[in-house]
Amino acid sequence: MIQDISPSRLDNSYRPSEPGSTGCLLCFDSEGRLLADTRGSVLRFPTPKEVTAQKTVYAFSLDGTGLFIALSEHSCTSESFGYHSIRELRDSFGGKEIFAAFTAYHLWKWYADNRFCGRCGESLSLHDTERALRCPACGNVIYPRINPAVIVGVTKGDSILITRYARGYAHNALVAGFTEIGETLEQTVAREVMEETGVRVRNIRYYKSQPWGMAQDLLVGFFCDAEGDGEIRMDSNELKYARWVPRSEIVLQPNNLSLTNEMMQVFRDGCL
Repeated sequence: MIQDISPSRLDNSYRPSEPGSTGCLLCFDSEGRLLADTRGSVLRFPTPKEVTAQKTVYAFSLDGTGLFIALSEHSCTSESFGYHSIRELRDSFGGKEIFAAFTAYHLWKWYADNRFCGRCGESLSLHDTERALRCPACGNVIYPRINPAVIVGVTKGDSILITRYARGYAHNALVAGFTEIGETLEQTVAREVMEETGVRVRNIRYYKSQPWGMAQDLLVGFFCDAEGDGEIRMDSNELKYARWVPRSEIVLQPNNLSLTNEMMQVFRDGCL
């Protein structure tokens, strides 16, 4: 999965500092596209020698190298770099760099969406000691947003419920959805499967979790069993495809970055 970069390590400890000569600057445009060099086999981010920005914030370190996010207008002196959407980068790259890109996008999106205090309307400032934003007028403190969501492998004997979204990502997927207020993750599993496919489930069991910065998510994977005959009544507003697929016929996604793809693979290979 995208976070499986060992022996490399992404350290998300917050260390307020300025970019040094060995660091990298992660620069996004107003549409959320990341400035990167995509000419080689490894995604490359600009250094402070190649791009300038008036305001930056420490993001995290990758194998000891500090990565910073530009929070202001920036300019690049090298023609090697261009702006690319996170989805475009996901389709072309893997490894520690794409995990860094996803995580940086998660943070950039949070900073971009929280410029003013929701309590009093004043401009927010970076917190002195932790990953947070603080209102200098009323003292309100805002922490990064993380959306909990479930990925569900619904099984019926030797088959699994494969879906495709009505919009957006075009490859095979599993039932997925966001947890609502006052709801447990297990309740989310049962509700989302019922809403999207009309299938009732039992024996809900946790598999794994995954940070997914593209949507500011924490994805939580579950497997469960279909009740009864598992008749599908698909919600065509959410899905364009939903059917029971035998292990031998499962078609995986084109890369191995997602929790969804791993869950389809372990079922296909009989590793549960």
